[in-house]
Amino acid sequence: MSTGVAKKAKYTVAVIGATGVVGRESLEILEERRFPLERLRLFASKRSAGESLSCQGREWTIEELTPQGPFQGIDFAFISATDAVSREYGPRLGEAGVVVIDDSAVFRMDADVPLVVPEVNAHALAAARRRIIAIPNCTTTPLVMVLKPLHEVATIKRVVVTTFQSVSGTGAAAMAELLDQAKALLSFKEVKAEVYPHQIAFNCLPHIGSFGEGGDCSEETKIVNETRKILEAPGLRITATAVRVPVMRCHSEAVNIETERPLKPNEARALLSGMPGVIVFDDPVRKLYPMPLDVAGKDEVYVGRVRED
Repeated sequence: MSTGVAKKAKYTVAVIGATGVVGRESLEILEERRFPLERLRLFASKRSAGESLSCQGREWTIEELTPQGPFQGIDFAFISATDAVSREYGPRLGEAGVVVIDDSAVFRMDADVPLVVPEVNAHALAAARRRIIAIPNCTTTPLVMVLKPLHEVATIKRVVVTTFQSVSGTGAAAMAELLDQAKALLSFKEVKAEVYPHQIAFNCLPHIGSFGEGGDCSEETKIVNETRKILEAPGLRITATAVRVPVMRCHSEAVNIETERPLKPNEARALLSGMPGVIVFDDPVRKLYPMPLDVAGKDEVYVGRVRED
């Protein structure tokens, strides 16, 4: 397993889309985990160029993202911008010797680009021939972390998943819209829906992305295809329904899993407890189960309400 980057005491990291919600989250993680930074290059639009953002106790100046770069000397680049930016700059950076970690859907299903959740399929990094590593959809990641330990022991036949996705997945404008709509409704004022096709405050929208001919929306298709690729199970039967909910941060999922070998709840809990990055929080009698209010901002996947179908 290798990314092709020589081991160093410190690294030069670039964040493309640094001023967005995901870009800022990347900076928080670099700081929280005390990643050994030699230099931090922040890229955004011309509008933000010259401003600065803080990370690890230092101020870093934002640069305008242009094809000219320069990109020399960068070890890793996180791209958290638009699909168009990923499509243009992912290959450009890879060819310049940078290991690209891309957050968009552009490269996820490319055969020569690994789609990686480190706890699940870190071995796939060896296939990063284009020096591009794709990050899965925000709901695929927790799903495969739960499926992997069960699949290894009992072989999963079918998965039915319903996601309850917070507005942070759409971005800062959606978070502001939820807050504005809630304030308006509680003040008996008119509600404006601009980011979503309908009011999101005190409502649920069974619609994330665009609808295809078969009636699935693009978010649901991503979950199906990406899960199969990561688990290396192309024939796995999966049905997904994606719902946007009026929660500021933290996605949730209800998952029904059918396995070839029956699993009792206690065995499933034990398998999940042994999975890195998964925390079983499951004591309904004491009213203990995962909720966005408690889990938002945490890295781990929390699992509860485990029961036999």
